[in-house]
Amino acid sequence: MILTDKQILEEMAKGTILVEPFDRKCLGTNSYDVHLGRYLATYRDEVLDARRHNEIDVFEIPEDGYVLQPNVLYLGVTREYTETHAHVPFLEGKSSVGRLGIDIHATAGKGDVGFCNTWTLEISVTQQVRVYHGMPIGQLIYFEVKGGIENYYNTKGSAKYNKRTITPVESMMWKNEW
Repeated sequence: MILTDKQILEEMAKGTILVEPFDRKCLGTNSYDVHLGRYLATYRDEVLDARRHNEIDVFEIPEDGYVLQPNVLYLGVTREYTETHAHVPFLEGKSSVGRLGIDIHATAGKGDVGFCNTWTLEISVTQQVRVYHGMPIGQLIYFEVKGGIENYYNTKGSAKYNKRTITPVESMMWKNEW
């Protein structure tokens, strides 16, 4: 079951959902709008390797915006820091963003119970489009969990994305044992 606006507010009051900064105007009927943070990143190498650390170059989005190019993977970040201690958060694109040809995540739209951080976005575009920091970029939807939790993300020793950040985080696939 997806939480409604009233339920999201109730969970925030209980401390099981945190959104910083929080703006009541961003609360939808059953979601919360998140915004593009100040930073984007691109990978340095043209060919990425899943077994090694692929480094990124992080840059600030200028006040007059930044034009995204097709065939380039951009890592973005949400302005909002979130914590979700009792629900499964899903990050979805906004329809207005999709209608500009902007995709905000390749595969990683689901968070884990216990995820506490900003969200790194995997941004791609179908044609050139100018984006701005602070623009609405996606929406968080919260799902109820049935049953107890044994492994909260923020307490797992193997969790790769626990360090609080305001910049995009590159893939840590190379840390996996396989």
